Amino acid sequence: MEEKRILIVDDEESLLKVIKKFLEKKGYQPETAKDGEKALSLIKKEEYDIVLLDVRMPGKSGFEVLREIRNLNPSIFVIIMTAQNTMDNAIEAMKNGAYDYIVKPFDLDELHLLIERIEQLIDLQGEVKALRAELGDHQQKWTIIGKSQKMQDIFKAIGKVAGSDATILLLGESGTGKELVARAIHSHSRRAGKPFLKVNCAAIPRDLLESELFGHRKGSFTGAVDSQQGKFVYAQSGTLFLDEIGETDINLQSKLLRVLQDKEIDRVGEEQPVQVDVRIIAATNIDLEKAVLEKKFREDLYYRLNVFPIKLPSLRERREDIPLLADYFINKFAEEISLNVSSISEEAMEKLIQYSWPGNVRELENSILRAMLASRSKILSEKDFSFILKEEEDIEKISLHPLIQQKFFRILKEKKGEKILLKIQREVEESLIKLALKESDNSQSKAAQLLGINRNTLRKKIKELKLDKILKEIS
Repeated sequence: MEEKRILIVDDEESLLKVIKKFLEKKGYQPETAKDGEKALSLIKKEEYDIVLLDVRMPGKSGFEVLREIRNLNPSIFVIIMTAQNTMDNAIEAMKNGAYDYIVKPFDLDELHLLIERIEQLIDLQGEVKALRAELGDHQQKWTIIGKSQKMQDIFKAIGKVAGSDATILLLGESGTGKELVARAIHSHSRRAGKPFLKVNCAAIPRDLLESELFGHRKGSFTGAVDSQQGKFVYAQSGTLFLDEIGETDINLQSKLLRVLQDKEIDRVGEEQPVQVDVRIIAATNIDLEKAVLEKKFREDLYYRLNVFPIKLPSLRERREDIPLLADYFINKFAEEISLNVSSISEEAMEKLIQYSWPGNVRELENSILRAMLASRSKILSEKDFSFILKEEEDIEKISLHPLIQQKFFRILKEKKGEKILLKIQREVEESLIKLALKESDNSQSKAAQLLGINRNTLRKKIKELKLDKILKEIS
């Protein structure tokens, strides 16, 4: 591990000496500065990896210095040192891009743990950078951004599992970056130079998914005009990423279980099995344990997949990463499509941090691009994000629809509480599905999008609710 360069900034000379001496005993060679101006002067001349920064100093405050450090070198990890353990200080530190903050008086061993954690993160980032250079830019359209504790835990998990061939189950809401994590695991594994293939199990019709995965022989079914190898064969010696695996049917789940158990597949129309050497990484945004209890997902397959689960946090759970992500997307789009936008105003950033982000990082990325395309200024303002902020305000104002109220009271009166929640849920779902289909001209894909579910889930709901007439209309 290469020695990291550390700068300590504090106007208390006694504290500077204590921290410097402690870090020297740990094998570091830290430098010191007594105020913000001296610190910034050093940072302009020298390359530092980590800065320990006091908040209250003569001249520029720690937060002012932090903002300037972010402008000079965004890759520097800053730990804020503060005597005031307040929510405002914590928010201000994270909003301005600090890696973490520590409250005075602090345990020096606790500080050392923070520094070691940053060292691991820097080394991981260095490995990713080297890998990108090795594989070429055309294969590197993915980047995992985050300095929050939750993302550090994800980075550590990637490091733990990458070296093995264990099956991985990625859990998390849509848009949290499950494919990025899958690619990172593959790229750090012994299979890195081999294929990485993705199959979205929810996007392919169920009657075609088996053939897509396992392949088929020419003439084995109507429409099989040519033989096809299937993704398992194409991914030989590499990694197969099965996204939305919770949407597969029970019959296909049995075949996937056999692959995990016996390392062989049966092509449609052939009797002789084919041996495969493929690592499987599966992902889902549904509760598989609940699906197992409801007999919608095989219990034995669930336990085979759940060897090493990794739960990805929603963007709401790591709001401190939003400024970092926003900066990354602005720089990315400014370079890729030559957009003349360089930053976001403090007021707009505050709103973005407070927003709920139901679509997670994917929604943030799309929102940044939309705002950049529409903006006439180099700095994105609150107004540029009105399309999402107004939407959330409107949602908060929505009250229970009168139609639902009427149905509630009718069921309450007729059934006298017997399974009333299930009855109301059924009627509400039926009304919403009918409305969504009507609004989307009976397009299942568009209706599913309006309802915030995928098409297979919509089909299931239509069958469960026995909406036969609607099925005939949209078939």
